[in-house]
Amino acid sequence: MSERNVIPLILTAVGSVIGTVAVLSYYGYVHIAKPEDALLLADFTMLKTIPGEDYRVSLKPAPQVAQCIDGVLVMFDTEQKGLTGVLVDSRKQAVRCEGAAIGQRND
Repeated sequence: MSERNVIPLILTAVGSVIGTVAVLSYYGYVHIAKPEDALLLADFTMLKTIPGEDYRVSLKPAPQVAQCIDGVLVMFDTEQKGLTGVLVDSRKQAVRCEGAAIGQRND
């Protein structure tokens, strides 16, 4: 029985994986997140509203916009286009919202 040269098979497999990742990232299916793409939940605080008690907030709005999509609170960043996220609690459970379900975000 003759021996097969496995080097071309290994190079083909490695080339196929690299080519697949390159094509998927070119078409936007693979995105490598950078630290500046993240919004930390620690950056947000919930103000508890008590009837009859005053609370103060800044008149300048935050650069994030939240929408209710399919019953889940989705946040969009207006400064970094393409930065979108679902608001979750400490146990990675999505924060639910009530209201009209929106299928897509309109810019």
